[in-house]
Amino acid sequence: MARKASQDGPALTHIDTKGEARMVDVSAKPATERLAVAEGRVVMSKATFELIVSGDAKKGDVLGTARLAGIMAAKRTSDLIPLCHPLALSKVTLDITPDKKLPGCVVRASVKVTGPTGVEMEALTAVAVACLTIYDMIKAVERGVRIDGIHLVEKKGGKSGHYRA
Repeated sequence: MARKASQDGPALTHIDTKGEARMVDVSAKPATERLAVAEGRVVMSKATFELIVSGDAKKGDVLGTARLAGIMAAKRTSDLIPLCHPLALSKVTLDITPDKKLPGCVVRASVKVTGPTGVEMEALTAVAVACLTIYDMIKAVERGVRIDGIHLVEKKGGKSGHYRA
């Protein structure tokens, strides 16, 4: 049975009245400019961090490869998340900042679209895949690398307005 709107908040939009998963109909919604920003971290040892920053990782340019993987993932989100709408993204940026204090990398994605639905899932997917790519490229050196803190930082546009974590 679908959860109904209550004092706990609105009903789940991807569940119909029979409690079954469904794709939300956005055909009547106006196309507006929408933005989502997500962030996550990859935490590792100082030695592995230095390997990445120096560019001496065995598999090559870790940060450049992760950046491309994240951008590609944002464009393919609807292939990965069953109920996401395929969107013609207008902009995807993915920044990876090495942070000595972690030690590790802060991964941040910003995704834009003009359309009837938001791009939160695209931004989150971009961050997750970029983090996984960093892990994949350094796992031979350190298996204990930790991916954490993946979250939505900001969302603009659409009916629900502006959100900032």
